[in-house]
This record gives sequence, structure tokens and C-alpha cells, in this order.
Amino acid sequence: MKKFWLLILVVSVFFSCGDGERSNNNPYIPNYNVNLSVDMNLPAYSNLKFVSNGVIVPNYGAKGIIIFNAGNTYNAYDAACPNQEISSCVAMTVDGINAVCSCDKTSYSLFTGLGNKEYPLKQYRVQVTGTVIHVYN
Repeated sequence: MKKFWLLILVVSVFFSCGDGERSNNNPYIPNYNVNLSVDMNLPAYSNLKFVSNGVIVPNYGAKGIIIFNAGNTYNAYDAACPNQEISSCVAMTVDGINAVCSCDKTSYSLFTGLGNKEYPLKQYRVQVTGTVIHVYN
């Protein structure tokens, strides 16, 4: 009987494990390899030292990478509108704590990546070492 309960415990733990991230599959944004490092000591990125500030780094991903200081962590998203054909819109703009799509004017939270459309912002992994932010997938 003990083996039975142990088996149930192991199976339930196995099925409860997940990576905790939402799916990054988006039919509008291709999967580009991203490997970017920015140093917050450089003037172009110094605003990232402060909470609720974001910058767009062009020429990475589909339309550039938005890096955002969310307080305890940094978030990085593709600047391509997640619910529009990639060729139909220019890069999103940062408006305070939101990214705004140039085509349909939809706002997406830079804290969560969510907007009121089907697909959220395409998110990248972030690692911070000292003043250097490394964005990758």
C-alpha cells in the first residue's frame, strides 16, 4: 500500500512541473535567434537602472527588442506587433509602462506582455550580471 501512495505522489509531482512561462508561439513573428547584451552604464541604456523605464534596441529579433525594468526583474520583448503581419507595421513604441502597436494602436503591458488581443508580446529570456543585461532565447 505504501508503494501505491508513493507512486501517486511521484506521478502528481511529475505532472505539476512546468517551466512557468507562457507559450511564445506566434504565427505572425518568426523565431529569430537573439543574443544581445547591453550595459546600463552606457548613456543609451542608463534609464534601465530605474523601475518602469524601457528602451528599444533596434536590429535584433523581428523589429527590435524592448527591454523594460519591471522592478525586481527585467523583461525583454520583441518590438513587432504580435497580432499583425510582420510586414504591415513598423516597430512598436514605448509609452510609459506600455508598448503600443503602430497599426492598431493596441497597448501591451511591459510588466506582463499582455494586451487585449489574441497573442501577447513575444518574450525573450533575460539574465542580469552587475550592470549588463543579457537577452537571449
